Amino acid sequence: MLYIQKTNVTPEIQFDSNKGILTLCGRSSPDYSQAFFEPLMKALGTFDQSIGSFQANFKMTMFNTSSAKCIYDILKRIKAMSALGTEVEVNWYYEDNDEDMMECGEDFSDLLSMDFKYIESGSFNSKHTKW
Repeated sequence: MLYIQKTNVTPEIQFDSNKGILTLCGRSSPDYSQAFFEPLMKALGTFDQSIGSFQANFKMTMFNTSSAKCIYDILKRIKAMSALGTEVEVNWYYEDNDEDMMECGEDFSDLLSMDFKYIESGSFNSKHTKW
């Protein structure tokens, strides 16, 4: 299990490799996005595809350009899992009426030719939300 607690500039990351469930939640604007996301990229690289399914939940409230590139790379890695036979589900959550964040998900989906499920939900701003 990979767990990284969120801060004011980084999202919470939960990756249960035994269940094939990844959740990113919060805002992402660190100075060094690639370094921040590196442990997750390494963990995704060692994911045991024999589990057969993978669920990714993106519950982002905001991200900067360098984080967008990292999210794109994460999604590319997930797409590669799908190409190898893993059943992949990508859930893109966005806060009520946050059309910009919904459109970010649509852009990633279009760029990668992946199907996303879009889920409008309440605020993600609580100190710690159990998903």
